[in-house]
This record gives sequence, C-alpha cells and structure tokens, in this order.
Amino acid sequence: MPDDIHDLVRRLIGNDDTAPPEILERAKTDSDPLLLVAAALTADQPDEFLARAAGNATTTRDRQLVAIAAAHARGDGDLLDALVRDHLSDHPDNILAAWIAAQHTSAG
Repeated sequence: MPDDIHDLVRRLIGNDDTAPPEILERAKTDSDPLLLVAAALTADQPDEFLARAAGNATTTRDRQLVAIAAAHARGDGDLLDALVRDHLSDHPDNILAAWIAAQHTSAG
C-alpha cells in the first residue's frame, strides 16, 4: 500500500481540511480499500465507496475495516463497538479504525 495513502489518512485524522477533497478525488480512480474507506467517511453518500472498498478488500484486515466503516455509516453503535474491539485486538496499529470509533462516540 502506498505511503501516500497512509499520509492522506493521517492528515484526515489530524483534521487537515485539504485531506477530504484529495481523498475523494483520488478515490475516483484508486481501488485501495483503505483509501475507499476514508472516502466513504468523508463523502455525503458513502455507499458507493463502501461497496467498492468491500469489492477490493482481499485481506481480513481490510474486510474488517470496511465492516467497521459500514457499521459507523449505518449508526449501529453496538456492532461498531464489537467490531472495533475485535479488530484492534488483532491490529492495534490501525489508527483509522480507532478514529472511526472515536468519531462515532463523539457524534453520539
């Protein structure tokens, strides 16, 4: 996975106002699940990005991240909590999953 995608995600998490439009623009032509999940989180209509992320997720880590983002988008806090706890126990370095959980908590 290109480092520039990780940099974009870090910028998104750090509230860099230039990150969301860059993510959405790049997601038009990129199939990286991490980027597509980030795009879903910033888009007004996340379903297309989540569907593309799910279709391109080849690892358990990526599939779990898509499921976390989908639960967040649906507002399913109980499922989100369970998915995030399970995911972060196996992948404690996934800052996007932790950020999604924090966003959901602060929105609720």
